[in-house]
Amino acid sequence: MVDISGKTATFRTAVASCMVEMAAETLTLIKNDQIQKGNVFEVARIAAIMASKRTPELIPMCHPIRVDSVDVKINEVSDTRIKITVTVKAVETTGTEMEAITAVSVGAMVVYDMCKSVDRGMKILQIQLEEKSGGKSGHFLRQTESE
Repeated sequence: MVDISGKTATFRTAVASCMVEMAAETLTLIKNDQIQKGNVFEVARIAAIMASKRTPELIPMCHPIRVDSVDVKINEVSDTRIKITVTVKAVETTGTEMEAITAVSVGAMVVYDMCKSVDRGMKILQIQLEEKSGGKSGHFLRQTESE
């Protein structure tokens, strides 16, 4: 593991996102709460929060941190795609990027798991860090394709 014992705790935040592509019929079933396993977006939201707190158990060499805040947003971006966005905040000696990326990944996997009985062709796409702030490396903001 990288030695972070000499670092100062600072406010850190990270935002990650991903897309889940599915058949239009699947998204309609989700929106109408007709998926047999339950409310897909609520279960995915809770799973993402839980995953952010368990990141060091899943990612070797990842330092455990005290996560202070996790915000999960799930938005419909087209009739076949949803976007999951997670913001993780902490006052720590190391960043929150892995917690945010883990959270969106697990949230997307929950959507797949809950809907696979009706749509095995779903795709999890574009897992990525959107923004991070705090710490020695400073601020990062992903540039959009049009910039």
